[in-house]
Amino acid sequence: MLAETLTFGCRLNIAESEAMRRLAGDMDALIVNTCAVTGEAEAQARQAIRRAAREKPGRPILVTGCAAQINPGAWAALPGVARVIGNGAKLDRARWNAPVAAMDRDAPIGLAAGGGTRAFLAVQQGCDHACTFCIIPQGRGPARAMPVDQAVAAVRDLATRHAEVVLTGVDLASHPELPALIRAVLRQVPELPRLRLSSLDPAALDDRFWAVFAEEARLAPYLHLSAQHGDDLMLKRMKRRHSRADVLRVAARARALRGDVALGADFIAGFPTESEAHFATMEALVAEAGLSFLHVFPYSARTGTPAARMPQLPMALRRERAARLRASGAAERARFLAARIGTTVQALFEADGRAHTEHFAPLRLANPPPAGTLLPLRVAASDGTTLTGERI
Repeated sequence: MLAETLTFGCRLNIAESEAMRRLAGDMDALIVNTCAVTGEAEAQARQAIRRAAREKPGRPILVTGCAAQINPGAWAALPGVARVIGNGAKLDRARWNAPVAAMDRDAPIGLAAGGGTRAFLAVQQGCDHACTFCIIPQGRGPARAMPVDQAVAAVRDLATRHAEVVLTGVDLASHPELPALIRAVLRQVPELPRLRLSSLDPAALDDRFWAVFAEEARLAPYLHLSAQHGDDLMLKRMKRRHSRADVLRVAARARALRGDVALGADFIAGFPTESEAHFATMEALVAEAGLSFLHVFPYSARTGTPAARMPQLPMALRRERAARLRASGAAERARFLAARIGTTVQALFEADGRAHTEHFAPLRLANPPPAGTLLPLRVAASDGTTLTGERI
């Protein structure tokens, strides 16, 4: 029986958890992979650890991830925790018994994991930017990139078991050869049906990227932007490298090159000093840019970051604005899904019978095929959140 894993946070953590589960083999342990992006993510992980300690006393709990990297002592003190493992050691089974102090934060690149329908390949690690709200560079270290030839080899292996591979990283768009990497993968691994990208920094998408996006049909027509806000003053206080106009330009260029593209974005609601006018400008961007798939977080102060020292908004207001922003995203999503009715999509089916299209739109089908099947379907209907497909 393989070790059990609990994962919080990003797609990179998902990939790392699957790799650790395999490395641990039949070890009778719970591996908790933490996230430091928000206080809520940390609280959820702490609650899960306490619950696991109560339900299976005596079973060792191994804690890793960004939150554990940043504050190992606090996690080591939780009930049932046998060891805290640094990000630099989490994928090295031989180092799981090393002292915490000996474990560096720089997790390896080139991680490939595919426990589910789609596989994740970490082609980038770390971040060199200094966004005022973000503590992740402290947990992941500086930016590093996977060489193109290694990425091609890893995708070739994953393509023997998966119909879709997702290229991921802490700051994926900072990979200096990302366009060449995408093109090499798609041309040298023709057996891979679909390649997808995780979140991208709008400031890093250059002409080389757009040429690849326009020309490579097997690159999923979905871009998820690390926007974070839609008001220029807030973006400046976040120390982001793009403006509101840049997001609109990215959206317009993507649609000019591939008219059926779906767009998503990450947003933070209730950033310190955010006024109602600042929030309204961000909310309006959702419809202006046609952002159909949102990840919205109420701002969470991270100790040691510049934003944590700025004037804070009440948490209730942050949550209320986050809910309003999600509602705007839901309306945009419903419009996008309605426009899919009557079109043909390629649906990749999950273990529970659900599927996702190339736009990452959820889809259901009566009598679905086995997990891992990539099936062309006609979109018959939408309920505003999920498509209904019919066989062609």
